[in-house]
Amino acid sequence: MQDSQKKIKWYMLAFMAFSTLWGFGNVVNGFVFFNGIQVIFSWILMFALYFIPNALMVGELGSSFKDEGGGVTSWIRATSSDKLAYYAGWTYWACHITYIASKGSGGLKAMSWMFFQNAEVYDSLPTVYVQIATLAVFLIFCWVASRGLNPLKNLATIAGSSMFVMGILYILMMLAAPKINPDGGYQAMDWSLDNLIPTFDMKYFTSLSILVFAVGGIEKMSPYVNHMEGNSSKEFPKAMIFAAVMVIISAIFGTIAMGMMFDPAIINADSATFDSYAANGAYWAFERVGEYYGLGNKIMIVYALCNMIGQFSTLVVSIDAPLRMLLDDDKTNKYIPRKLLKKNKYGAYINGIKLIIVLAGSIILAQILVPGAATVLRQLTKLNSITMPLRYLWVFLAYIFLRKNRGDVKREFYFTRNQGIALFFGFWCFILTAACCMLGMISDDPMQMALNVITPLVLVALGVILPMIRAKEDKKLS
Repeated sequence: MQDSQKKIKWYMLAFMAFSTLWGFGNVVNGFVFFNGIQVIFSWILMFALYFIPNALMVGELGSSFKDEGGGVTSWIRATSSDKLAYYAGWTYWACHITYIASKGSGGLKAMSWMFFQNAEVYDSLPTVYVQIATLAVFLIFCWVASRGLNPLKNLATIAGSSMFVMGILYILMMLAAPKINPDGGYQAMDWSLDNLIPTFDMKYFTSLSILVFAVGGIEKMSPYVNHMEGNSSKEFPKAMIFAAVMVIISAIFGTIAMGMMFDPAIINADSATFDSYAANGAYWAFERVGEYYGLGNKIMIVYALCNMIGQFSTLVVSIDAPLRMLLDDDKTNKYIPRKLLKKNKYGAYINGIKLIIVLAGSIILAQILVPGAATVLRQLTKLNSITMPLRYLWVFLAYIFLRKNRGDVKREFYFTRNQGIALFFGFWCFILTAACCMLGMISDDPMQMALNVITPLVLVALGVILPMIRAKEDKKLS
């Protein structure tokens, strides 16, 4: 009876994947960065050529190493070496530095919308004040993490679920709005083929990292591949494909809903307007839905509240969890200087938290030079789209190693039995991810360009230097 209760039906896993990996913010970013409804073409290509192969590769990795904890670090260790596993774990942690730097700004923006119900109050503040406030919030949550207290940790799941519900609610209400309020003043959309096919210029290719970031993270579903009800080789891909279909539907109809509200020509009128839509588009969307239904700002305030809780709770989790994943592992922390392994009396890695303060705090302070709070949020969105997908590279590398070097590993699920096809998609997804991250670094904004290039270089260099320091420490002790 207990075994049967642990089994997961394919449609349950599909909904778990959908709610975990997808959010309204992805719809907004796609619409803003890819010229409105033109993003639909790119979404379809990204899901077909990247998301589904990625999900099926993750399924095979999870099935192959079902007793390894299901993490990318353990996959790399099982297919290569402890040293490469350290670099995979380091990358996962380092990617969260930029993520952490953005959560404080996102939380303050949501709080501003919740209390003042407009974009102007937050965006008109001098950047130096905004970033000092962001730094203060960041330091407070670092202190909370250092005391072993994570009061918002349990809210992270609730906030994530509520944001998912709000995104679905937005789509349903917006698509029904013309019937309920025919005189709402909706935008007319051009559905001609010429308008739907994007312009494949440098701006397009340097923005693709936004879409890669949006559809990545499916490795979180890997532990469930061996807990499927029925034949996992059939049930898991069915779940992943159904999840992809749901995401595609959400992306397309969410984009159409936004197209009924916003004119891409206005969004792209100038850089200041673009930054404002990138920072405030989600709030304006819920604000207008409330207007169409005669509810005022009530729906927008609920969304802002959910987003504020989500941003701050994610900040706490992101400070604590990735650091513990890196430093708790005895097989990878042997490459990390002993000082970083020090715990305080609350069981927190105090020097690791101090390193986070230095790295993420530097990004926050560097943006004091940015001329506008809205521009800060746009820059952080772009920076996250470059750094966060770097962790996906290790998933594809582990899959390539598995197919080339560990063919003897037994698994219940195969992406494909054909070795050539398997390796093609492994290399394809690796190259596509790396190319999108590197192209994403290119920017006309000098500050954005500097952040995009310097941040990954510093994090990679630090990851290389730390094992050298540990080696010297070990040599002195031997």
